Amino acid sequence: MQISNTQREQFKTLGFTIVPNAIDPATLQILREQCAYFVGYIDGSMKARGRETYGITHRGKRYFISNRYRQSRHMAEFLYSKLMADVTTAFLGEDVYLFNEQWVVKGPEQGMKFGWHQDSGYVNTLDPGNTHAPYLTCWCALDDMTEANGTIYVLPHDRVGTRNKVLPHTRQSGSNDLIGYTGDDPGELIEVTAGSIAVFSSTSLHRSTANRTAHQRRAYLAQYSKEPIAHSSGSLWSQAVPFIKAGKRVYDAELDDGSRWVAKPKS
Repeated sequence: MQISNTQREQFKTLGFTIVPNAIDPATLQILREQCAYFVGYIDGSMKARGRETYGITHRGKRYFISNRYRQSRHMAEFLYSKLMADVTTAFLGEDVYLFNEQWVVKGPEQGMKFGWHQDSGYVNTLDPGNTHAPYLTCWCALDDMTEANGTIYVLPHDRVGTRNKVLPHTRQSGSNDLIGYTGDDPGELIEVTAGSIAVFSSTSLHRSTANRTAHQRRAYLAQYSKEPIAHSSGSLWSQAVPFIKAGKRVYDAELDDGSRWVAKPKS
């Protein structure tokens, strides 16, 4: 995957860019199958416990399912693939760690919208004063994404001054969303075909509309950082799995048991 100078400049200036048709059809189908499994598992687990809401997941309406890739060889193959190496090094440089990965799925006809937020806003709200460097979100479209089925909108950095700034976020009653912007700028609509990747910074404000169609709206988020992101206590905030070192892939599946990677406090 060749990332163009135009895409690099868009990311630097606006805080986001699009990599169209990046995921091949076979891999796309595998990701869809994996998504169905995990949504079914979480849905059944919530139903068995009599829960309709768990954090920002609302059963049947909106699912956020994080850090499950160690339960699936196929997901690891995608997260640490040559494709993701090419995409991440283009925007983060020659050192890359997996920080977080999650499915984001909206149910048909009742899939909830998601309010304006920065991904770093969740880190800083739960860990006030955290000074992590912005990380990278690769929003992988598993379906054709439209305004009707709940695609995302992104606010360019230059319109709200968010290039290196994390705004205060407040929790919204009912949805449990953290809201970082209440202005009237609608943002830029991201409509892409399945297999495309929207790449944006963790300081980029984004939101999504409700799913009004008769089908699920499925996305897979792979988030990477240029260094381990630590809680102010010194523990890892999420993950910090080495992927790229000095421009070369170093991920070792045999060592990836979820306990090897530890954070070091910043000097």
